[in-house]
Amino acid sequence: MDGLNLLNPERRMLLKMQQIDHPSWSLEQVLETCSWTDQAVAVGAGHGLENHGFVKLSEVVTTDIQLDSEGEKAMHSGLLEQRLWNWMKTVSEPSMKALQSEFERHEAGPGVGLLKQLGVAIDGGILVANDASMIEDTLKKRSDFLSSLPLEMSELDDDLLNHFRQRKGLVSSLEQTVRSWSITPVGESVDPELLKESVVISELTPELLQTDEWKEAEFRAFDVTLESATPRRGRSHPMQALIERIRSVFLEMGFSELVDDYVQTAGWNMDALFIPQDHPAREMQDTFYLTEPLKMDLSEDLMSKWKSIHEDGGDTGSTGWGGSFSFDTAQRSLLRTHTTVNTIQYLAKHPKEACRVFSVDRVFRKEAIDRTHLPEFHQIEGIIMEEGANLQMLVTTLKTFYAKMGYPEVRVRPAYFPYTEPSLEIEVKWHGKWLELGGAGIFRPEVTEPLGIQSPVLAWGMGLERLAMLVLGLDDIRQLYISDLEWLRMQPLL
Repeated sequence: MDGLNLLNPERRMLLKMQQIDHPSWSLEQVLETCSWTDQAVAVGAGHGLENHGFVKLSEVVTTDIQLDSEGEKAMHSGLLEQRLWNWMKTVSEPSMKALQSEFERHEAGPGVGLLKQLGVAIDGGILVANDASMIEDTLKKRSDFLSSLPLEMSELDDDLLNHFRQRKGLVSSLEQTVRSWSITPVGESVDPELLKESVVISELTPELLQTDEWKEAEFRAFDVTLESATPRRGRSHPMQALIERIRSVFLEMGFSELVDDYVQTAGWNMDALFIPQDHPAREMQDTFYLTEPLKMDLSEDLMSKWKSIHEDGGDTGSTGWGGSFSFDTAQRSLLRTHTTVNTIQYLAKHPKEACRVFSVDRVFRKEAIDRTHLPEFHQIEGIIMEEGANLQMLVTTLKTFYAKMGYPEVRVRPAYFPYTEPSLEIEVKWHGKWLELGGAGIFRPEVTEPLGIQSPVLAWGMGLERLAMLVLGLDDIRQLYISDLEWLRMQPLL
């Protein structure tokens, strides 16, 4: 056995097993005899010895049943059916109405179902027990069952175990693996002299080679024919990788990034974009309005301009929306429903300066969560403001952007948006089909003129999650935000 390739923990464990005659060594015995406190050291040493054929491993898997959170509560205050039964015995006429007033709604409904299973009937709204002794016996068995926990599953009554497993939060199972090792004849035959512990070098370092000590050292041998584990490296989340890709495309095209606050006023979020104050998007089911702060101050001069535009079109030649414009509504605070609210404020601060800006940021809408909707998502937006900007420039810019994103076939078709005219919907060809990926248009005079903007403003945008679903081949948007490491590792690099 020259050149025995064992680590020090493996040597110590095998030597102790040679010196002490145990037909089988439990984990606790190995820890105590080898003077270890870390179970991982003992299990690792046993695994190494097993690979060499020096010990034989035995594993027994046991399942213990223990109380869960609701089970702990039941042990403290009693099972729900027990409490209902105790109440029935104390009242002269246990009616359904009385039960519902005595117990909370979340207990009364399920509780009646449990009583029916015990044999309690409902006659004219009155709870009637047909066999009280049988109910008492069943309740005692259930209580005794919970009191006996934790216990190994094989020692429990199957019917009661199945009953409690069907009820949420009362019991849970804990699977345990019990390991033991026994020395083999091959392990017995190893020369104890070879099991003396020594400093084993597993890595060459510059410091080691600066002296001659390495000449007398023992080096650990490695079997290079064994399969190695694939190293797991950190990587960007697919959503973050897609955001970075979009950023790089915009920057290549000469755009600057715009980042701004989530909390905005309804005035900037909607009024500035010529969205009427009675528009359905203003309702609570679409917008997260805030109570703190409830409102944010806006200048009366700015709101007066919006008021004029909304009510009669002001000096733009538009007829406006009619009706009355509320300053209080304009000053209500909310979580932005689109990133255009920040873009329009940027343009208002720089009405005379040509610009190309973009943003990829979060927006919020009160959506019911399903496979295609989330209340919090990302919006991609690009804006060009310069003298002479026109529809042809917009279409050319769109085609350039989507070509850089990997979609060379792009087409546009007429659409309607409240704050652009003309308005376009953008479609790209994906696997032979035309898919709508965003909207675009030129800001209406009702949007730009109150802010002193004289040059045309081209704008387009789309939902990032929709693009991510397309790129990653998903049919459920929620997959993007589930911490499924295996799925994340399998995603392509974007």
